[in-house]
Amino acid sequence: MRDLAVGMGYLIKGQRWMVRHPRAWGLGMLPALITLVGYVVALFALAWWTGDIVRWLTPFADDWGSPWLDLFRTTLAVLFFGGALLLALITFTAVTLLVGQPFYESISEDVDRSVDGHAPESGLPLWRELLIAVRESTAVLLRVALWGTLLFAAGFLPVVGQTAIPAIGFCVSGFFLTEELAAVALARRRVPLAERLRLLRSRKLLVLGFGVPLTLLFLVPLVAVVVMPGAVAGATLLARDLLGEPTSQDPPGESAAATGPTTGAATGPGPSADPATAG
Repeated sequence: MRDLAVGMGYLIKGQRWMVRHPRAWGLGMLPALITLVGYVVALFALAWWTGDIVRWLTPFADDWGSPWLDLFRTTLAVLFFGGALLLALITFTAVTLLVGQPFYESISEDVDRSVDGHAPESGLPLWRELLIAVRESTAVLLRVALWGTLLFAAGFLPVVGQTAIPAIGFCVSGFFLTEELAAVALARRRVPLAERLRLLRSRKLLVLGFGVPLTLLFLVPLVAVVVMPGAVAGATLLARDLLGEPTSQDPPGESAAATGPTTGAATGPGPSADPATAG
C-alpha cells in the first residue's frame, strides 16, 4: 500500500514543480488546450449520433416491446459512449504528447536536471523520436482498444457490469495513461515499449496511485489542460523511481536502495535498447 501513496505523491509533486516554473507551465498547457478543443467537438458529435449508431447496430431489436427495447438500447448507448470516453482519455494524452513533444521533452529534462543535474538524451533526431512515439502510441492504443472491447462486453453482466467493471476500467485507464506520460522520460533513456510495460507491471500500486487520480482529473476537460504539464513532471519522477534512480524526495542513492536493483532497463543511449526494433 506504500506504493499507492508514493504514486499519488508523484502526481502532487509534479504539480508543485510546475507551480515553481510558471513559464514552462503556460507553454505546456497550449498543446493540451489545442487537443482538448478537437476532442470536445468530436465527443459532442458522437453523443449526438450515439442513438442512431445503436439503432443501426441493433436492427434485430426493432420489434421488441416496451420497456425492453428502450432499456436495451439505452444501456447499449451508455456502454458505447463510455467505451468511447475511455478511449478518448487514453488517446488524449498520446495526441497531446505528440502535438507538444518539444515542450514536454523540455519539462521532463528540466525535472531530471533538478534532481541530479543530469538529463539523459536518446541521441536520436527529432523526426525519428516522433516516428517511434507514433508507432509505440499506436501499439498502446491497440491494447487499450482490446481492453475496452472486453470491458464493454463485460458491462452486460448483471450487477458486476455496473459495479466492478467501471472500477476496472478506471484502473486500466490509469495504467496506460501513466505509461504514455512516463514514456516521455523513459524514451529518452532508450527504454522500449515492452520494457516500459514490464516495469509498470512490476509496480502496479505505484502506477495506479499515480494514474487513477489523474484519470479522474482528466474527466474534467479544463482541469486536464491545467494538470497535463505537471503530470509529465510527476511521471518523470515516477520513471526515475521505476529505474531505481534518485527522485526529488530521496537523497542520491536512496531510491535505488529502497526499490532494489533495476531489472535490466536501459538508463542511457546504450546500443542494447534500440527502440526502432522494440515490440
